[in-house]
Amino acid sequence: MLLIFFLILGVFLIVAQTTFFQLFPDWLGRPDFLYILVAFAAYRMGWGSGLLYAFLLGWMLDVVSGIHLGIYPLQNILVFAALKLLTESSPLKEGTYEVPLVGLSYFLVQIGFYFVHSVMIPGTLPGWSWDKIFQDTMILLLATIPTFVLLNKFYEFFNTRRIVHRVIRRGSSNQFR
Repeated sequence: MLLIFFLILGVFLIVAQTTFFQLFPDWLGRPDFLYILVAFAAYRMGWGSGLLYAFLLGWMLDVVSGIHLGIYPLQNILVFAALKLLTESSPLKEGTYEVPLVGLSYFLVQIGFYFVHSVMIPGTLPGWSWDKIFQDTMILLLATIPTFVLLNKFYEFFNTRRIVHRVIRRGSSNQFR
């Protein structure tokens, strides 16, 4: 139930990010909510379901807006695995490292994405600006805080909610068994 809810949320964010968020002006920025969702999955989900979730989100984003097929699923899987390995047995309290680690990993992923792009098509490099990268990272950090609060509420709601099946037998007088 939890994975299905987060998958539907991911599909909604893919649609919003590829259509609605593109209408925002450049100075306002476009936070990458899918990246935040993958980071949240790394902090809360297990290895199997989290890797499947990260792959599915990357695959859907790749189908919708990918230029070089396979980049987004690979990016999501690597981000998920790196964040999961770094935080799996951390002695620190979760709130102290979650948001800064999302920002740092996003910054490093942007640098890595630029490097991969330069290797794949060396003649046509996208524009690089340290100011833009820092701005995007700060916008992502500011968007991560309320998004994590909201996602934690959903996560706790679906984890504490139990599905009760009522078994009603025909000949029995007890209908609440």
